[in-house]
Amino acid sequence: MPPPSHLPRAQYLNIKLENTRVVDQQRFPHMKSVRNCFIRGSVVRYVQLPSEGVDVEILHDATRREARSL
Repeated sequence: MPPPSHLPRAQYLNIKLENTRVVDQQRFPHMKSVRNCFIRGSVVRYVQLPSEGVDVEILHDATRREARSL
């Protein structure tokens, strides 16, 4: 059953990381052996990406498609 129309829709961003490395091994020694991981979207609040790594046109297209489906 969809949520009532007065409630915002939950949008989750699941993230899969491959070939990871630990920048601060002193602070996070337990992460040294982790190479791949999956982060469940319900725990993600913010994702920070470099601007050169984002294709804005793809985001605009996806936003338009999402708006049309509502």
